[in-house]
Amino acid sequence: MKHVDEYRDRALIEPLAAELQRAVSKPVRLMEICGTHTMAIFRSGIRSILPAGMEIVSGPGCPVCVTSAAHMDAFISLADAPGVRLAIFGDLFRVPGSNGSLAHASSRGAKVEIVYSSMDALDIASRHPDDLVIFLGVGFETTTPGIAATILAAQRQKIDNFCVFSTHKVIPEALDVLLQDPELQINALLCPGHVSAIIGAAAYQPFVDRYHLACVVAGFEPADLLNGLIRLARQIGEDRPTVDNIYPRVVSWEGNHRALAMVDEVFEATDTQWRGLGVIPGSGLKIRERYRDFDAEQRLAIVVTDVPEPKGCLCGQILKGQTIPPRCPLFGSRCTPASPVGPCMVSSEGTCAAYYKYGETG
Repeated sequence: MKHVDEYRDRALIEPLAAELQRAVSKPVRLMEICGTHTMAIFRSGIRSILPAGMEIVSGPGCPVCVTSAAHMDAFISLADAPGVRLAIFGDLFRVPGSNGSLAHASSRGAKVEIVYSSMDALDIASRHPDDLVIFLGVGFETTTPGIAATILAAQRQKIDNFCVFSTHKVIPEALDVLLQDPELQINALLCPGHVSAIIGAAAYQPFVDRYHLACVVAGFEPADLLNGLIRLARQIGEDRPTVDNIYPRVVSWEGNHRALAMVDEVFEATDTQWRGLGVIPGSGLKIRERYRDFDAEQRLAIVVTDVPEPKGCLCGQILKGQTIPPRCPLFGSRCTPASPVGPCMVSSEGTCAAYYKYGETG
């Protein structure tokens, strides 16, 4: 296996950059559906060397960004509840709700702790037996196995002051809804590396069959990305769409059976709301009845109430590939990383944050 630095080697990158210019024989409008890809493409400068006829739009690949405003309000309400201690991933801390954010809740005395894994949250619960520790489960297939493992560990260790508020989502169902929009007009998908490590490259075959889309599963280094774009251009040029996995050092065709089995043990499919996409049937994961003691929604009878999106914010359209951040009237003025209006500006994987950080004006 190559060391990661080899995928950044100039001697490898320059020929690939030149090959990309030659590879585009028909228009390519591709969607990358991974927030890490969004940032990696900007960071590597690939947007600046895209050949004529190739366009990249971002999709709903940032789990924080697609978390609905209604769920954010529910999170903030939980933070203010007595006897509750929230454990969250850092990206969630400053995402605004209708009335402030978890950062604001923390400043007024709420117990909100940033963790690096759900197991850290379980450790917090064992150290604070008088608090109900709620881990806010926000993520795609990449993080769900770890949270399933944490729930199983909590049951095994009989830690009864720990639970999870699951707003987990799965990518294929959302993509299927998105691709039915005739206005999207894409002909290729740069498929996510991290998610695909769990669900496998085979998960994208239906999009080839139903929508005649070129699909490539790629990694995150410059050589990975350039090779992915070249493969997509060639598939489209030859009119032979397929699923091409060029990240075999991490992703298999079948996926991670052990991780998928663990998720299936703890979770089951449910309808859930996506920012910008609405409620998508079967696109969420709820905790199964046999683990209901670790389900915050059931344990606390949480009610999620619909709320409007922030006025003027175009996060929803950006997540659907309908527009780009510089076209949002709030971008860079009222909405900045220091004072965000929408989640796409907050998350380290957000499209607005990427455009702002790298000075892209569209």
